[in-house]
Amino acid sequence: MSQVREPAAASPALRPPAVPAALSHQDLRDDDFWRQLPGYRGLSAAEFQDYRFQSRNAVTSVAKLQEVVGDLVPASFYQDVSQGILRSTMSLRLSPYILSLIDWQHPVEDPLRLQFLPLASRWVPDHPELALDSLHEQEHSPVPGLTHRYADRALFLALDTCPVYCRFCTRSYAVGLDTPKVEKMHFGASSERWEQAFAYIAAHPELEDIVVSGGDVYNLRPEQIEYIGSTLLAMDNIRRLRFATKGPAVVPQKLVGDHEWTGALLRVVERSRQLHKAVALHTHFNHPNEITAITRQGLDRLAEQGVVVRNQCVLQRGVNDQPATMQLLVKRLSFVNVQPYYVFVHDMVKGVEELRTPLQTAIDLEKQVRGTTAGFHTPTFVLDTMGGGGKRDVHSYEYYDRKHGIAVFTSPTVRPGAQFLYFDPVHTLSPQVQQRWQDGGERAAMMRAALDEAVARPR
Repeated sequence: MSQVREPAAASPALRPPAVPAALSHQDLRDDDFWRQLPGYRGLSAAEFQDYRFQSRNAVTSVAKLQEVVGDLVPASFYQDVSQGILRSTMSLRLSPYILSLIDWQHPVEDPLRLQFLPLASRWVPDHPELALDSLHEQEHSPVPGLTHRYADRALFLALDTCPVYCRFCTRSYAVGLDTPKVEKMHFGASSERWEQAFAYIAAHPELEDIVVSGGDVYNLRPEQIEYIGSTLLAMDNIRRLRFATKGPAVVPQKLVGDHEWTGALLRVVERSRQLHKAVALHTHFNHPNEITAITRQGLDRLAEQGVVVRNQCVLQRGVNDQPATMQLLVKRLSFVNVQPYYVFVHDMVKGVEELRTPLQTAIDLEKQVRGTTAGFHTPTFVLDTMGGGGKRDVHSYEYYDRKHGIAVFTSPTVRPGAQFLYFDPVHTLSPQVQQRWQDGGERAAMMRAALDEAVARPR
């Protein structure tokens, strides 16, 4: 007598193809999105996507902003921006590309507006422990514009200007024009200053890795890119260069149309291969909406020549602090051949406390992002410690007092024996704790208790 067999359960290996929504990271915007703005309504794709148009028509004042955006927003919005700029450490400079990608039906909540246009109505008081150069970059600068914190690598600030100015810039003490809040320490593109940096680098054989930043290397002339690159690569001790730029995120058209600049970068990369060294481009996308079809077109030029491109993202409240947004950003970056490298917990920067998140947000996000894609395309979530301890994994704290918003880190390879603090935004804490933070004595007591607890905990 034959037995009746139960139907076999479907094999997990026989999973159905992904639904279209799972492929949303591949949907890059390719419409005439700039036509939503009255100031750009009559521009053809060829005109708008010209990198020279993007550079020459950067929005640098509220009057220019109003000229472009017109009556899409009320007069009160422009007044809000004007008052916000007075409290900002960064001057206003926005590319037409980024301006056009803002949702002007809901600009207050838009993740791109949040990064570039300050609103006084959203201002939150700075943390009581905030300092202008919170990472102590100047303290570790043996010559102007060079930071030597880690033993084998240094940060070379080649210039102090950028194609756009981010509200949250860590180097607001030096980058961009002076503002009502900050008189800047400027690092112009000076060959005399560069030579001092080169001499220091050549005299320190332990230096093998140089980050060329600023400011933004997008603003260097092609011959300056080649000069800096060839000079550093010619040093026997230098094995790796990283050119840092936000350019692909804010003016991707330059990668497409500025053949001289891109060509200079490609020649430096090719020279590095001949010398068996490595050159990479490090860029800065914070939200998936910044990546469009023109972005991919520009990055494809680099991919065709085998240029390694990595991304360093800044975690920001309302921009990318939700798991779905960060997952989409990671997937979309991977799709356009950009390796998600770091997600930085927001540094303590004047005037942008509204954008900072608690450390716990980064810890939770890392768990949600891991497994989204391959491990080598999964970013490391890090915190650049206040006081110059360098980058630490967000999970590596010695102690985290979530009630009072104080985390304690150590940095054995950079500053052995030292302790470094990070503070959650005060406005995210309970009303009782917020009140304690306003009292200098209470503040000191909370920090001392956290430091003592970190030492007392078993290793």
